[in-house]
Amino acid sequence: MDNHRALFLIQQIYSTIFSLTNKLQIKGDGYYEHLTSRQFMAIVGILHLPEDETTLNNIARKLGTTKQSVKRLITIIENKGYVITVPSKIDKRAVNIKITEHGKQIIKECSEPAMKFFSDLSKDFSIEEMEILWRLLKKLYRFDGEEQDGFEEEVYYKIDEIQNE
Repeated sequence: MDNHRALFLIQQIYSTIFSLTNKLQIKGDGYYEHLTSRQFMAIVGILHLPEDETTLNNIARKLGTTKQSVKRLITIIENKGYVITVPSKIDKRAVNIKITEHGKQIIKECSEPAMKFFSDLSKDFSIEEMEILWRLLKKLYRFDGEEQDGFEEEVYYKIDEIQNE
């Protein structure tokens, strides 16, 4: 493949992913009543981490963003009463983020709109196309050698098990 064509294609892929990320965030915000898409994903990230490892750094790694960005998100949802911060039992310099009863209720309320959003997103794709797209996106994520810490684990059962201290 010639270098000019490869450069053109990766520029188009990058631009499309950049625009798509913004579009997904804006459209996703319209599906949730009490959370933005980013706030929803922050809570989902917390659910996908072991209970004693829900630090800002680990949440940031899970979401593929910075600790500072996650700190802003957590502050907003903490002010809404959806999460609390508690000292880490593992690292005394860190805090863990715990989902409150109110936060569990909000996530339960977001479950149906989230499924509607995902249904709308996937309506024009076959299962095979989605599997290929997912595989290619994970491959692109690894461009710098870092694997994505994914969201494959089913976690909605955790909502009923979350214990606040």
